[in-house]
Amino acid sequence: MKACEQCAADRVQIGCNHKQMSVLQRTIGLILVYLPILTLPFVITSAYLTYYSLIFCGAKNIKKWGDYIPDRASHRYSLKDQITMEGSFKYSLAQSKLYWILNCTVYCPYSVALCEWHAYLVKVVENWWCPFTHANKDNYKNGSIDKSFWHIHPEDISKLNKEDRENPIFTDEADKDLK
Repeated sequence: MKACEQCAADRVQIGCNHKQMSVLQRTIGLILVYLPILTLPFVITSAYLTYYSLIFCGAKNIKKWGDYIPDRASHRYSLKDQITMEGSFKYSLAQSKLYWILNCTVYCPYSVALCEWHAYLVKVVENWWCPFTHANKDNYKNGSIDKSFWHIHPEDISKLNKEDRENPIFTDEADKDLK
């Protein structure tokens, strides 16, 4: 498989199928996109519990939710120049500037930022308590830490496999060796 074919194979195919879906299916899809709003209080609570668990374990320099929210000035459109969709039925939300502004400057950036922040926090927790390499551990790099729980006592470091002992995701010792 060529590299460009691999990129296409890795993409979710949605745009090419959308117009073939019935209005009812698309309406249900739209409703299902927004139903997770009901879970936001629980996800926010979970993220902050994870954040504070790290604080109480001694963590410093932890990213915050706001670090993942894009600057409002980086958004392309304002209410005045917001584009809308033409050609859909008369009462479609796609024809409302306010819908797109609320969706694109509030709902999407804040919810995506929340999910990314929560995933980052869980990776930090995982790297702290469980610095044992596995097939997907490289995906945890954005949650790298200075030392894992297993790296803080010399007698425990010696028990670790060489890969786990020297992995820069769990220990800054590997960084020092590179300097």
